[in-house]
Amino acid sequence: MHIKYVKSEKIAKFIIKWKLLVSKYDLYFLYPPLTIVYTSPPMSEKMLKFVEIGQQNPPKRDKNSRKEDFKEIYSEFIKGKANEQSSRCSQCGVPFCQVHCPLSNNIPDWLKLTAEGRHEEAYQLSQSTNNMPEVCGRICPQDRLCEGNCVIEQSGHGTVTIGSIEKYITETAWENGWVKPIKVINEINQSIGIIGAGPAGLACGEELRKKGYQVTIYDRYDRSGGLLIYGIPNFKLEKHVVERRIKLLKEGGIQFVNNFEVGKDATLKELNEKHDAILIATGVYKAREVNLPGNDLSNIFPAMEFFDCLE
Repeated sequence: MHIKYVKSEKIAKFIIKWKLLVSKYDLYFLYPPLTIVYTSPPMSEKMLKFVEIGQQNPPKRDKNSRKEDFKEIYSEFIKGKANEQSSRCSQCGVPFCQVHCPLSNNIPDWLKLTAEGRHEEAYQLSQSTNNMPEVCGRICPQDRLCEGNCVIEQSGHGTVTIGSIEKYITETAWENGWVKPIKVINEINQSIGIIGAGPAGLACGEELRKKGYQVTIYDRYDRSGGLLIYGIPNFKLEKHVVERRIKLLKEGGIQFVNNFEVGKDATLKELNEKHDAILIATGVYKAREVNLPGNDLSNIFPAMEFFDCLE
């Protein structure tokens, strides 16, 4: 039981109303005249569990099962384990995990919500800064970014398993129907053409569609997704994860034109005349040279040339 003193009854009632709105687990009530009594446990009881709970990743799938397919290696967290691992977060005043995230994701906040079992709110916060959290949870180089800069990792306690928790809350959201198509409030009678259906084109298309623009995404391949489809093997990112997101974007009103090559099926000038604006998001299909002796010999091919053939 905790006590908070305030200057007026009006302020007290406002605090109670706001606290009950943002936290369904806290019990607040006014004890006359100007005292709030509440049963919310202190932060240390909800979080900061790294001193007593060790780092744990989701288990790998059984090796006999993995021999039969090319699916993802790791299983997902179960609910209790995701909550437990989230509670290890130290809730830093300056969260270096967020500082080193290219998207500035609100990582400490959605970790706290996950630890409290508030998974829908955790997902909503996660997706507010990230167009594809289910992809980032799987393939982001967390060891160099958020997890690599986690304060408790630097102190020797082992990082919070941020990527696995992000994957868990997003998959939970899909399973429970919390992931919704874009709903446009005011349609804008202007069209945007995007060349390239990779992650940059998809994210930009989604943000423009949210604002009401008419969006068409062109891609020369038979499936949208860019390197998410053609450049990352299934054991890291299964294709249905990307295809599920594409389907959601289509349901939100984004048009996709596949097997369309600019310069062959239409010129850039023709596309420019068709749309009010054009975004060129053609991606990174050019292979990076490996600085090793013999890399210029015959019959040495970059792996990128084989990625296009991946099923």
